[in-house]
Amino acid sequence: MPDISTTYLGLNLKSPIIAASSGLTNSLEDIKKIEKAGAGAVVLKSLFEEEIVTEMERDLHRMHSQNYLYPETMDYYDTFDVEGTLNDYVKLLSDCKKEVDIPVIASINCVTAHTWPSYARTLQDAGADAIELNIFTLPSDTDRKGADNEQVYFDVVDAVLKEVNIPVSIKISHYFSNLADIITRLSKTGIAGLVLFNRFYSPDIDVENLEVIPTHIFSQEHEYTMPLRWIAITSNRTECDLAATTGIHESRTILKMLLAGANVVQLASVLYKNGVETIERYNHELEKWMKKHDFEKLSDFRGTLSQSKAVNPAGYLRVQFMKQFSQK
Repeated sequence: MPDISTTYLGLNLKSPIIAASSGLTNSLEDIKKIEKAGAGAVVLKSLFEEEIVTEMERDLHRMHSQNYLYPETMDYYDTFDVEGTLNDYVKLLSDCKKEVDIPVIASINCVTAHTWPSYARTLQDAGADAIELNIFTLPSDTDRKGADNEQVYFDVVDAVLKEVNIPVSIKISHYFSNLADIITRLSKTGIAGLVLFNRFYSPDIDVENLEVIPTHIFSQEHEYTMPLRWIAITSNRTECDLAATTGIHESRTILKMLLAGANVVQLASVLYKNGVETIERYNHELEKWMKKHDFEKLSDFRGTLSQSKAVNPAGYLRVQFMKQFSQK
């Protein structure tokens, strides 16, 4: 059969399918099932910046109350065994590294570069093969400049890269005034990968109960076109790997992302809906398609339909419906 192995963040993966950060990647038992299903890697459920900061404040308070808070104890602080969420996360990470063979990527959901980045080293020391930073600042502050929002991403990356030597990737949204520029600049910061795009809480309004409610918790199949376009446009133009996520609900969509230039894809919603066993089926369907088209390995076709290599590169740049509706 064709070889579907690949590399991502400098890691060797037996499949281009990665289980994205979600509730499905929050226990050793579930992660073992994901590995058995054939995933190339797993991204642990995100540890939120707010949780890390809370633990740090608790440590500082404890050390102050125990008269530990003086310069000579900073080494002690760096290695202090934190209680609660962070400790549980480190234990899950350590257990995974003992029990599973696929790469395990730690995930941090962050919105600032303050205080917490030193804890990235804790995750590295616990055995993380890489760290994924899920960064999103909703551009909703009318008094904040776009450049200020963008700078948060660079500040976070810079702070974390100073703390660790394992690969770091960042998961971003499409909320930028010049997305191609920001993707290109971020790829030059020293990160190993970019994940396009993160999915976040979307509000709706209940008109009967007059309240704000969440909507579209899971991605919809049509949503893959957004990451597809930007993977295709930026592929071969970035200095890091690219991962595609959001709206990937069938093997044909995985193939589209790979053809556009993605190194890997990350799945979550479809695994919730159809079970992690779906990964095994997708792997077989990838192999079947490759055999049909005489491809021996992923690199034989990956990126061949990216914008820089496509016969009709303008197809990725079209934003109007003139051609379609003029025929009606």
